[in-house]
Amino acid sequence: MTASPDPALRFSEPRPRHPLGTLAALAHHPGRTLALLWARITGRRLRARQGFAALVGIDHRLALPPAILTAVPEASEPFADPDIVLLSAPGHVLVAGAAGTIRAAFADPDLQALYGDALVKDRADGPVLPLLRPVFDPDFLAALDYVGPVLALRRAALGPAGVDPRAGATDALFRIAERYGPAAIAHLPRVLALRQPGRAEAGEGRGHAAAVRAHLDRTGRAASAIEPAGEGILRIVHPLPEPYPAASLIVPTRDRLDLLRPCVESLLATDWPDLDLVVLDNDSREPGTRAYLDALSAAGRARVLRWPGAFDFAAMNNAAARIARGRLLVFVNNDVVAGDTSWLARMARHALRPEIGAVGAKLVDGAGRIQHGGIVLGTGGGLVTHAHRHFPGNAPGYLGRLTLTHRVSAVTAACLMVEADKFAAVGGFDAAHFAVDFNDVDLCLRLNAAGYHTLMVPEAVLHHYEGLSRRRTPEAAARHAREIGAFEKRWGPLLAQDPHYHPGFDPDLSTHARLRPGALLGEPGPARRPTERGGGRPSAPSRSRP
Repeated sequence: MTASPDPALRFSEPRPRHPLGTLAALAHHPGRTLALLWARITGRRLRARQGFAALVGIDHRLALPPAILTAVPEASEPFADPDIVLLSAPGHVLVAGAAGTIRAAFADPDLQALYGDALVKDRADGPVLPLLRPVFDPDFLAALDYVGPVLALRRAALGPAGVDPRAGATDALFRIAERYGPAAIAHLPRVLALRQPGRAEAGEGRGHAAAVRAHLDRTGRAASAIEPAGEGILRIVHPLPEPYPAASLIVPTRDRLDLLRPCVESLLATDWPDLDLVVLDNDSREPGTRAYLDALSAAGRARVLRWPGAFDFAAMNNAAARIARGRLLVFVNNDVVAGDTSWLARMARHALRPEIGAVGAKLVDGAGRIQHGGIVLGTGGGLVTHAHRHFPGNAPGYLGRLTLTHRVSAVTAACLMVEADKFAAVGGFDAAHFAVDFNDVDLCLRLNAAGYHTLMVPEAVLHHYEGLSRRRTPEAAARHAREIGAFEKRWGPLLAQDPHYHPGFDPDLSTHARLRPGALLGEPGPARRPTERGGGRPSAPSRSRP
C-alpha cells in the first residue's frame, strides 16, 4: 500500500514487521510466553490476545475487503431537503439510507450541524478504510480537518452563524460552535458517506488554515500563531505569558535511586526559567537515595518533603501541592524521564488556557512502544485503558491522534499538568476514595464536570518505565478492588461509552486496533455531542482537599 496523501489516513501506511523480533521477544520471556499459550489452550482467548500485544506490540488491523461496499452501497439519488444544507465535494457520496438518517436527526430542534463516518477507497485495487470520527473537538479540528467535507447543516442556522457554505466544513463548524455552542454539533456513529478512488478533488482541505485563523481571531486569540506541521496538519502555538510562571514539578519516590536520579536530572534540565522541584520521600531507607535527596536539598536544586508511612499517592501529592509555589503543578512519576527539554513549554501553552483543565503527554515505555496516549473510558475490561497502548513509539495514531493535540476524557498522572487554582477548585486528588489508583482519572473527570477540558499533547514526549517502582501485595490487591468499586459508583454512566472514542472499535484489545464485529453494519447508536461543561458530573462530590 502506498502512503496516503490524506493525513487522517496515515494510520493505514504499512509499518515493517519483524518476525525475528517477535520471536526474540517471546524467547526472552519464556514464562510469559507459556502463560499466553496456556491461556489460549484453556479458552481464555481475550487474555491471550491482550498478553501477546503487551509482549510483542500491536498495530492497526482496520482495512476492510472491497466486498464491504456491496453492503454499504451509495445512494441512488442526490440529497435534497428544503431545511437542510449538505456540504460535500467531488468524489464523496452519501450511502443508501443516509438521507433519511440525517433528516431524522434534525428532528431535534437544538441540532444545527451533523457529521458521520465514512469509508474510503483511495485505489481501485486497494482496501477500504474506515474513518470513524470522535465527538466534535475544536482543538482536534484546528489541527486537522477530521470532519469534512460531508457535513449537514440546518439551513435556518446559516444566517445567524454567518456560515457561507462555499467556505467548507471547518469554517461552518467553528461558526456554528461560536454561535450556538459546541453541543449544537453532533456526530452520528454510522457510515454516511463514501470516498471513491479517482474522484476526490486534490487539495480539498486547502481552506482549513484560513478557517482556523479566522476562528482564532473571532474568539479573542489573535496572538495564537499557526504553523504548518505537514500536509494538511496545523500546529496552534498559543502564547505564553511574560515572565513565564513558576512550574512546580512534584515527584513521589521511595528509594530506587536508579530510577529517581535520571528522572530528576532530566526534569532539572527542562527549558523553563522558573522550576520548583518538590520530591516526596515516602520512607526511603537506602543510603544512596537518602544521600542524593540530601544533596539536592543542600544545593537548592529541590525541596524534599518527607512522607512517612503507607504509600498514598493522592494524599502525598495533595500535600506537595499545598507547599508548591508554582502557578503550574506538574505531577511526575519517579520512573519517568523527559525526552527533550521543551516538553514542559509544549504542555504549558495549553494548560494556561482558561478553558483547559488537565494536560497530558505522550509516554513511551522501555521497549520503545506507546505507554500512554490519553485515557479511554469503558475499555480494557470495562474501566479505563491508555489509548494506543503497545503501538510503536513513532506511530502516527488513528486519525493522527498520537501526533495532534486533542481532547480526551482523562490523562495519567505519570505526567499531568494543571494550573494550581484549578486543581484546588475541585479539591485536588480524592485521597478518601482513590489513594493509589484512579485518582488521576477521577481528577480529570471532576475538572471536566467543572467546565474544563482535558487535553492530550503528543508533542510533549517522555519515557515511562511503568511499574518498575511498584510492588504488588495482597493488601494492594484489596485496596485496588475497593477503588474499583468507588470508581464505578461515581463514574459508572461515563464508562458506558467514552465520547472521544468511537463505539465501532473493539473495546477489549488496546484501542484503535481492531473493529468491533459487525460495527459498520448494525443499527447506528445515538448522535453524540460534546457537553457544554467538559464532562459528566460525579454521583457524589469529592470530600478531599489538596
